[in-house]
Amino acid sequence: MTDTKITVERTIQASTADVFDVLSNPERHAELDASGFVKGDIGSNRIQQVGDVFTMDMTGDHMGGDYQTENHVTGYSPNQLLAWQTAPAGQEPPGWQWVWELEAQGSDATTVRHTYDWTNVTDQDLLQKVGFPLVSQSQLEDTLANLDQAVTGS
Repeated sequence: MTDTKITVERTIQASTADVFDVLSNPERHAELDASGFVKGDIGSNRIQQVGDVFTMDMTGDHMGGDYQTENHVTGYSPNQLLAWQTAPAGQEPPGWQWVWELEAQGSDATTVRHTYDWTNVTDQDLLQKVGFPLVSQSQLEDTLANLDQAVTGS
């Protein structure tokens, strides 16, 4: 962890393709999220390329209850990388992003690195309002455990 970034890592006993299949499907994100903010997907398609945007139903006191986000895909490499910047619906991303990196450990194991990065948030009012990090390291670790469960069933 740095002052503007948290990275967690876990090895999952599944192929990179199986892990990527779950991560690239926004319909699965609510079951992965351990922060309690993600409620569900709003009819998004599978993530297929940089430039895709997927919309999520969210909830959180920091936003006064229920709200929606648009997630702008900034990194995409099949079975290796997914990254997106999150913004309140209808707005440009203010600078934080989520990054998933997958590294094969043979054919049936994948090291997954998940990074929550708010380095590029420069709006001081937003930094104070949100109180970064909004998601803790332990919640990110629990998200990796949820991903493990979603992929392997154990």
